[in-house]
Amino acid sequence: MKKKILRIKNLKSKRKLVCLTAYSNPISKILDKHCDIVLVGDSVATAFYGMKDTREIDMQTMLNHAKSVKKSLRKSLLVFDMPYNTYRSIKESKKNTKKVIRDVKCDAVKIESNGRNYNIVKSLVKSGIPVMGHIGYTPQFKKKFKVQGFKNKEEKKLIYEAKMIEKAGAFSIVLECITKKLATHITNSIKIPTIGIGSSSSCDGQILVTDDLLGLSGFYPRFVKKYANLENIIERAVGKFKKDVRKNKFPKKENNY
Repeated sequence: MKKKILRIKNLKSKRKLVCLTAYSNPISKILDKHCDIVLVGDSVATAFYGMKDTREIDMQTMLNHAKSVKKSLRKSLLVFDMPYNTYRSIKESKKNTKKVIRDVKCDAVKIESNGRNYNIVKSLVKSGIPVMGHIGYTPQFKKKFKVQGFKNKEEKKLIYEAKMIEKAGAFSIVLECITKKLATHITNSIKIPTIGIGSSSSCDGQILVTDDLLGLSGFYPRFVKKYANLENIIERAVGKFKKDVRKNKFPKKENNY
């Protein structure tokens, strides 16, 4: 675990980190060939289950997905996104993160910043649990989407958050939907890698929800690049299947036993 974490930290300024989300064994098997970090994101709530927001997903559901993802990973660093209301205090965060590490055997956990939980990050790191921070637009704590960092007050707050999370011992920080100017400043101001999502190429790495880049989620904000349109491919395949079944062309002789 420590070697993988150190490797990620040492890649800052050397090359860009490639990070994606995974919720299943088949997808994680593919991602492991290409990614430095695979995140079992709480985005499974909206991307996979069609829930209203990420606050709705529970710990056990996340654990089930994480166990599936872990089975296929050989080289990528596996990070578990701690669900909403599972790290409200030092006691609660230690109990839940230890369960995650024990049950999933992941390499680290991710915690969204609410501007006050630096002591929780520090406590977890001190107890031997690697933590990835998360600042900017933090869905668990901000109800309405808004790009962060346009105002001077926001800039100062986010710079402070980043430095405090680094000081607390996190090995990296996700910068979500932060202006390019601010993302550049934060990336250059701290020694740990920044992972951007909607925060420009100035970050040390990039992460997207895999379902978004594959064209499966139906969620395509400005910061998402759709690299494929699997929705159309799947629809065509299912349409062909329907046609074959109704015309009695499937199953054929070669499909029988």
